[in-house]
Amino acid sequence: MKIEGQAALVTGGASGLGEATARELARLGAKVAVLDRNAELAAKVAADIEKEFGDGRVVACACDITDTASVIAALDKAAAAHGPARILMNVAGIGSAKRIVGKDGNPAPLEDFVRVVNINLIGGYNMARLFAAACAKLDPLDNGERGVMLFTASVAAFDGQVGQQAYSASKGGLVGMTLPMARDLAQHAIRVCTIAPGLFATPLLMELPEPVQKSLAASIPFPPRLGKPSEFAELACHIVTNGHLNGEVIRLDGALRMAPR
Repeated sequence: MKIEGQAALVTGGASGLGEATARELARLGAKVAVLDRNAELAAKVAADIEKEFGDGRVVACACDITDTASVIAALDKAAAAHGPARILMNVAGIGSAKRIVGKDGNPAPLEDFVRVVNINLIGGYNMARLFAAACAKLDPLDNGERGVMLFTASVAAFDGQVGQQAYSASKGGLVGMTLPMARDLAQHAIRVCTIAPGLFATPLLMELPEPVQKSLAASIPFPPRLGKPSEFAELACHIVTNGHLNGEVIRLDGALRMAPR
């Protein structure tokens, strides 16, 4: 699918990998809706991108992907600004680190596991189902395709570390959902892929002490550095333009395999 001129949705678009993806889509000529729970930050990012182009190609939408009413409102706002979307970049998510049995001997709080899975997995599915239902009603493009959606997993889906039960389960769910969703939506000519990033220089990771950052970077075989959000965004956009990529999970990690700790 040619990106230029298409309407795109980016969840988690107000920071990190989502922001980089929103910026790359806009650079390639897409009409971008920046969706995020942080409405203020989403508006700031959208305004910053819009300042560069000045043609109305970016809009900010407050959106909680776990809340169906919130998602529908965001989709409606984005469609009113740019028309119906054919591209969905599902980047929103949270992390968590809780040992099953804490140092105090108590079990990990179930609420933490539920919260992470609810946002990362169920929220991702919620966004996908509502986008797909709208996209399936659109006329196909010249190449027969109607839309493309991307999920953001993590290498933790395969190499989860100590304490990452909730995070790994949620990201593993996205990995497991990719192929059956691609098969399901094939009848509607909507492609589905997932990127599983490794260690990236996101705002959250950059808050760690510099020695910790260097240690993490050194654990990556090659290149021995943290991934750049722009590299994630470039791959995400390539998936859109490469019509034969479907039902695939791509690790983007510099050949990293996470140690137990």
